[in-house]
Amino acid sequence: MPLDSALERASIVWFHQVGRDAVALVGGKGANLGELTQAQIPVPPGFVVTTSAYRAFLIETGLDNRIAQLVDGLNIEDDDALQRTAAGIREAIEAAKMPPALRAEIEAAYRELGEGLVAVRSSATAEDLAEASFAGQQSTYLNIEGAPHVVDAVQRCWASLFEARAIFYREHAGWGHTDVDLAVPVQRMVQSQASGVMFTIDPISNDRERVVIEAAFGLGEAVVSGLVSPDHFEVHKSDESILERQIFQQDRMLVRNPNGTGGEANIWQALNERDGGRAKLSDAQVLELSRIGRQIERHYGSPQDIEWGWADDRFYLLQTRPITTLAQPAGDLDSAPTPQAEPLLSGAAASPGVAAGRVRVVDDPTQTNLIAEGDVLVAEMTTPDFVPAMKRAAAIITEKGGRTCHAAIISRELGVPCIVGAAGARELADGLLITVDAAAGQVYAGEHPELIDWWRAQQEQTLAEAPETTTKIYVNLADPDIAERVASRAVDGVGLLRAEFIIARMGEHPRSFLDSGRGDEYVARLAEGLEKIAGAFHPRPVVYRATDFKTNEYANLKGGSEYEPNEENPMIGYRGAARYVREPDLFELELRALEQVREQYPGLHLMIPFVRTTDELRQVIDLVEGYGLRRSDGFKIWIMVEVPSNVWLLEEFIAQGVDGVSIGSNDLTQLTLGIDRDSERFADTFDERNPAVLHAIRTVIETAGRCGVTVSVCGQGPSEHPDLAERLVEWGITSISVTPDVIERTRQLVAEAEARVLG
Repeated sequence: MPLDSALERASIVWFHQVGRDAVALVGGKGANLGELTQAQIPVPPGFVVTTSAYRAFLIETGLDNRIAQLVDGLNIEDDDALQRTAAGIREAIEAAKMPPALRAEIEAAYRELGEGLVAVRSSATAEDLAEASFAGQQSTYLNIEGAPHVVDAVQRCWASLFEARAIFYREHAGWGHTDVDLAVPVQRMVQSQASGVMFTIDPISNDRERVVIEAAFGLGEAVVSGLVSPDHFEVHKSDESILERQIFQQDRMLVRNPNGTGGEANIWQALNERDGGRAKLSDAQVLELSRIGRQIERHYGSPQDIEWGWADDRFYLLQTRPITTLAQPAGDLDSAPTPQAEPLLSGAAASPGVAAGRVRVVDDPTQTNLIAEGDVLVAEMTTPDFVPAMKRAAAIITEKGGRTCHAAIISRELGVPCIVGAAGARELADGLLITVDAAAGQVYAGEHPELIDWWRAQQEQTLAEAPETTTKIYVNLADPDIAERVASRAVDGVGLLRAEFIIARMGEHPRSFLDSGRGDEYVARLAEGLEKIAGAFHPRPVVYRATDFKTNEYANLKGGSEYEPNEENPMIGYRGAARYVREPDLFELELRALEQVREQYPGLHLMIPFVRTTDELRQVIDLVEGYGLRRSDGFKIWIMVEVPSNVWLLEEFIAQGVDGVSIGSNDLTQLTLGIDRDSERFADTFDERNPAVLHAIRTVIETAGRCGVTVSVCGQGPSEHPDLAERLVEWGITSISVTPDVIERTRQLVAEAEARVLG
């Protein structure tokens, strides 16, 4: 539901007023907390100090200009300069006077919440997105009590947007420092007896049938930050059996300090051996939590990374985000050579791989400048401040933490081998040459070329043994920063390049760019993102789908409320091809970016989404050709098939002049069955294998075949349902485009289907 204009300008909003589309106003965390609240999933109540309030604070205090000056020309690879600049910005934000009116609003909302203990949490507009984790970049303050302390914690959250780690991460991720705003959720505090993290897919094996739960006694910060080694549970989704149960000794837990306020609100409480050795959750609790996780996954339609707490005999969900850091599948590994030497130590494999390097024990993030390229970073645990050093490390070992802690998540994101929970790791001699086998969780003295060569061979074998398929396997991609990593996989190109993520990074409505005379800037920034993806996959084809923001999504961009209509149902509103016809000057910005990138990477093509009528398509193609991009062997135009009119009149659509069609199975299922694809009530009914949807898909494939154009499916269905993959092959599909986490699985399923169908 789109936000009304008054809410968009508000300094305070409540969870129940916002949902997943409100990222620009309340940040990723705030949007997800609102979405869960609206879905009636148990979330502690709260409100959000919005990005509008943050921006107003910066402008009123003059800090916006000062920050811009301080970061201008900063070399983030110079650790000392980075730390000095970050500290200067934080000190300025924390020392600035909170505007009296805003202070009064925050204090009033705190009183309306019922006062008492609250959690004050950072929620950046660039976090908890499907393509970027930004894990732990900003601060959270637990067990805050009293209106003055809440206001102070809000201001410290704003300051944490300029921690050295956050500045470094944004620069490397390609985000400008003015592209990211910060909202602050203030949420009733849950005094968790147990807490932890749940992944609704195994982040190491990519097994979609497993729910992975990690649990510890006390507050959840200890698990997320890797301060303890949590219990580990794995549940099979289909039969709800507990497949794995590992109980670890916990010697301390994080609890509220009964005498503390502000930032000193939490203390460590010692656990004796008997209490610390107990299972943190019963089997019944594990199964109940896994059911909640599956409910959230169904609601969002994608695997989720969830923080949870157990208090007052019930579970509370504290945060959810799309999983962004799956380990790259390594296929079925051949047996690894076993070194003759005994391992020095062992732990849990958090990010698979094998690497050798010299030990550098780091006890404090201020020492990360000691880590050189190719060293093995060894620490008790990592925090976001370690990220610059983690990027340089050949491998990472931590003494504490589980497979869902910070070190594990970031190492998978970086593709760096990582072992967590390796007791005694910091006793390794600094400078010692070691080999880290993070496929098996073992560490050996010296360099072991046989292990390194074995791992390299496995990676090469995974690609070499990827079965050949007549059906092309493409990937859906939105984030330019992961393009090179995905391009190294067994994939034939990009079947769906979505620009919405690139535009969301800009944070501003394209009409705002144009009206302020900055159209060239918009084109350059869009082209920069497209070029990263097209360059990574060159010479493989990359199909750019023109922007398909809905009005409520456009409205959430800076300036968007001035340009976007308020629609009751944006899903079937002003979107797709209709926008290009009515606003050709905005469409031309995309065509300019496309043309610019095609000069170097001619494998970049165009796909038009959400086309309702043949006349609409004709007008769009006239715009493309009028700009000078004409169909040829070197430039193809595709259309998305998402509307039933596309199915029944496909020959007429193709006759307008297109080279291929791509079935958008989510929208087509939604519009064929008349079901909102985001509806929790209809989650069990929304199925692309419904006979009506299958009939539509078959009609499209067979019609495209008769007309001599290519036909693709964009969606997860073929990778999750072997029977659907077989039907698509039988009907004559020419390509399937899926998300990066299921590339290899889809190729294998399609190869098996082709063997059965084609002989």
